[in-house]
Amino acid sequence: MAALFGARVRRLRTAAGLTQAELGAKTHVVSTRITQIERVSGAKPTLELARALDAVLGADNLLVELWPYVYREAFPDWSRKFMEYSERAVGIRQYAAHVVPGLLQTKAYARAVLSVGRTLGSNEQLEERVTVRMGRQERLSAPDRPELWVVLDEAVLRRPVGGQAVMREQLERLLDTAAEPHITVQVLPFDQGEHDVMGGSLTVLTMPDGSEVAYTEGAHYGQLIEDPGEVRSFALTYDRLRAAALPPLMSLGMIRSVMEDNHRGAKVPSRSERRRLAQEQLQQSGGGRLRGGGRRDPRRRPRP
Repeated sequence: MAALFGARVRRLRTAAGLTQAELGAKTHVVSTRITQIERVSGAKPTLELARALDAVLGADNLLVELWPYVYREAFPDWSRKFMEYSERAVGIRQYAAHVVPGLLQTKAYARAVLSVGRTLGSNEQLEERVTVRMGRQERLSAPDRPELWVVLDEAVLRRPVGGQAVMREQLERLLDTAAEPHITVQVLPFDQGEHDVMGGSLTVLTMPDGSEVAYTEGAHYGQLIEDPGEVRSFALTYDRLRAAALPPLMSLGMIRSVMEDNHRGAKVPSRSERRRLAQEQLQQSGGGRLRGGGRRDPRRRPRP
């Protein structure tokens, strides 16, 4: 894709009668930068440069539309493939061990998360990644939006990523998005103890044809799993995490408590207390059977 991008720039530049130096001057970069792009011999173009090239060369957004594919080539093969799967998935089930998943992050929270690590070389690169991450969230409001089910480890709520103000805004975002009918958020409390995905995160994607893929991730690695047998095992692991987590309504209550800075005095209910409270919620909502994580099954009608 980088080679295709470079070839398009060269063809458009030649058609416009511009030298590499002249194009560089018009887009505020040195001429050698244009040479690198055309020959695919240096760093990949930034989004800002792609926009400038598009405007100067009158490319009618062609270069801007190509840029995300060029950008993805900066990621390992398994990461690019996972992103491609994610864009087509009709169902997304995620367990997040350390940070709020990208699809639910605020801009300030995303900037704080992406600013740490060893992969960024400049503030410009950071802002590009933030822009791309925010763009991916548009799927949640699209007509073909996926069903999103997220289980957050309690640590995700407790760690003030970006500072208290940024974290409060992020927790508010979680409460707002959880009100959407296609989004479910649960919290896995500390008192659940050890589990099968300790130390990492897990995502299970359901594709339009009903097939599934899984993805596990740590701080500096990721693994895409496509073998059906292995994926089934990871899907079962996710279902166990979902069953162990607080029901959705109680999860939102815990998020709200942390957001209001009451978590030091907040007491996470015991398992027996959670069962009792879940039963009360069920009765108040009109009866019916709770399915996976605490939602009422609409197929079951309350007894008269």
